[in-house]
Amino acid sequence: MHYLRNQVRSRPCPVSIIPELNIYGFDPWDLPERSDLEEGEWYFFTPLDRKYPNGVRPNRATMSGYWKATGTDKAIYSESRYVGVKKALVFYKGRPPKGVKTDWIMHEYRMCGLDKGPARISGSMRLDEWVLCRIYKKKHMKRASEEEEGEGSGEGYRRQVASRFPRSCSLTHLLEGGYMTTDAQGLEEDPFGLVGLQGVVDGGNSSNSGRFCGNQSYSFVEPVFQF
Repeated sequence: MHYLRNQVRSRPCPVSIIPELNIYGFDPWDLPERSDLEEGEWYFFTPLDRKYPNGVRPNRATMSGYWKATGTDKAIYSESRYVGVKKALVFYKGRPPKGVKTDWIMHEYRMCGLDKGPARISGSMRLDEWVLCRIYKKKHMKRASEEEEGEGSGEGYRRQVASRFPRSCSLTHLLEGGYMTTDAQGLEEDPFGLVGLQGVVDGGNSSNSGRFCGNQSYSFVEPVFQF
């Protein structure tokens, strides 16, 4: 209401910070350098032409691709009065229908009704004398990878190792599968916090506190699977 309406009515805007530019003559990555704004989003007043002489579809093709509408248009109201529409578009490189989607986004604002300005000249390719376009590039959140968790340390490594153990098995299975060793040194290392599983109590030696089977001690090592 402060910028686009004044622009279509040839009235001065509050501040001259939005350039007039036919953005469809450029690819989106070439637009930031044609604006004085440096905040990650850029605004332009641009004309909107018809794709076909007798149609109402706009022509949004550029040199390297095209802008494609996404989602549904959003009505814009000013004090309960319908004054315009907001359309979201995504830039695709190439030509339809085999274009490749990019991270460039555009919000296009168009005036409607009496605020749209004078009627278009018959036979003209101009659909709208001016629309207001907001251009920006979508940012992706950096995802933490397994390497960033630090293999060999931390809770991520504990879960990684624990996931390799079978859910249930016998002592014989653990020994034959290489899950346990019989060296007493391993009892003190216990890198996975699994002390309670380092041995089993011999039937007649309950005083062994779950660490020894007969005269032999057991400790866990990182499992090695054999197929």
